[in-house]
Amino acid sequence: MFKVCNKQTTDISKISFQYLCQLVYQHSAIVLDASKDYLAELHLKPIAETAGFDSLNSFVEHLRSQPFGNLHVRAIEALSITETSFFRDRHPFEVLKNFTLPELISRRAKERSLKIWCGACSSGQEPYSLAILIREHFPLLTTWDLQIIASDFSSQILARARQGRYKQWEIQRGLPADLREKYFQFQQQQQNWEIKDQIRQMVEFRQINLIHPWLSMPAMDVIFLRNVLIYFDTDTKKSTLKKVRQQLRPDGYLFLGGSETTIYLDESFERIQQEGGVCYRLR
Repeated sequence: MFKVCNKQTTDISKISFQYLCQLVYQHSAIVLDASKDYLAELHLKPIAETAGFDSLNSFVEHLRSQPFGNLHVRAIEALSITETSFFRDRHPFEVLKNFTLPELISRRAKERSLKIWCGACSSGQEPYSLAILIREHFPLLTTWDLQIIASDFSSQILARARQGRYKQWEIQRGLPADLREKYFQFQQQQQNWEIKDQIRQMVEFRQINLIHPWLSMPAMDVIFLRNVLIYFDTDTKKSTLKKVRQQLRPDGYLFLGGSETTIYLDESFERIQQEGGVCYRLR
């Protein structure tokens, strides 16, 4: 047993943080900048205290000395970026609504099948936004073989996404009031908003680590891989885009984050500029 001090040390050594950076990179390919040591202070302190350690450094020393296990997983997941919001950046959803989905619906009219994948869904706002957009503007698709797959490598964040429960400040970020009233219900006791089953049931959540093989995944018509590549080094970006290329149907579409691109990484993709936003397709 480790004794918990009344006041936990709030600083972390350079060596300890370097180990955490290596741990996160090895298991998620996320590159943590040296200036991000505050993330350890912010996100690992509760884990260290609960596990009985009197400082972050002693917690890290324990991780270094032990075989990979649950505490390592919890540390990696805590240090991973989970920033998200409903209809984040808005423009990709406008392109999807005005260009991508109408075109794909026309092309898939005979097979009546459409598959969409959110490759790093975090706490679920992005895939639920897609489901709401489809329910609002393309109700015909709910009669198709429609599959919205949402994945993340963190089991903890996926459990939260499956619940579909959000605090007031999360609901206010990007979600119009009329859609909140239509697709969410307020839970007085928990003081949160819970997404209604008609939307929740449209999304299938899977645990997938993007740096591992993407097993049992169907060919995709649309892939959302937004604000993910920015955390990878160049080699990982290239290998990820190669797998995207293999997963995407020949006439499918890829959506990246606003500061991300395939240029100089994978010339198999061409950039499609639409009014209000950008997407990519195979040449």
